[in-house]
Amino acid sequence: MKKSKWLGLVMSVVLSLSLVACGSSTTSSNQNLVKVGLNVGYVPWEFMEGDKLVGVEVDIISEAAKRLNKEVEWITTPWSGLFAGLLAEKFQIAAAGITIKPDRMKEMDFTAPYYDSDQSLTTKVDSGIKSLEDMKGKILGVESGTTGDQWAQDNKDKYGFQEIKLYNSLQDAMMDLSAGRIHGEISDIPASLYYTKDKNDIKVVERIVTNEKYGLAFKKDDPLRDEFNRVMDEMKKDGTMAAIYKKWFGEDAPSDSSTVTIVPVPSN
Repeated sequence: MKKSKWLGLVMSVVLSLSLVACGSSTTSSNQNLVKVGLNVGYVPWEFMEGDKLVGVEVDIISEAAKRLNKEVEWITTPWSGLFAGLLAEKFQIAAAGITIKPDRMKEMDFTAPYYDSDQSLTTKVDSGIKSLEDMKGKILGVESGTTGDQWAQDNKDKYGFQEIKLYNSLQDAMMDLSAGRIHGEISDIPASLYYTKDKNDIKVVERIVTNEKYGLAFKKDDPLRDEFNRVMDEMKKDGTMAAIYKKWFGEDAPSDSSTVTIVPVPSN
């Protein structure tokens, strides 16, 4: 994303959502205020639609906060600074389609998962690249620090990628893919499918099974995690979580998925 576009996005978020500076603390006289750090622009989880913040996690967090009689303050944060911001108490919740992983659980707590995911390979329609096997000697793009980045690094030799280029956002990587500066892009499949659904030049060509599960992240031992987890379980029971899934993905959530099934809170 060009600097001018990024600045415009930040300004629109600041004006429409009254975002605070990332240097602020979560300490507040308003005990009913919850500050949420999120990677705005990561479709379909949290992104701008005109001057309105929308997305799967925006809906989930807004509904959970409503049930807890809490107000939400959204703090836009690049993926690269999301975990550091949470640990520095710049916000109380981190959200960005975050995969629950053992190394992350050493530093933060998660709610029970609410979405099951895999990775995916996206290529240009006219490239002739139909699978990972076709990526030998090709340039691959990934979002830095993500599970897609980790998968690509772990499998670079297996598939013979010429180079793995790191990006700050999904949009940046996909724009370079469209421009022909990379040959393929790996990221979480829901984001890839949503991003490419109205694009004619790029498409998802392969699902990469990684069996990931998403959760909201909190600082260690924050009781707010248990409060959110309780109401999110209620949302699974009464069908609210399933309704949010259908709203954004246009189909019913699988009956055995963590979107509709109450599962234990992860522990390391």
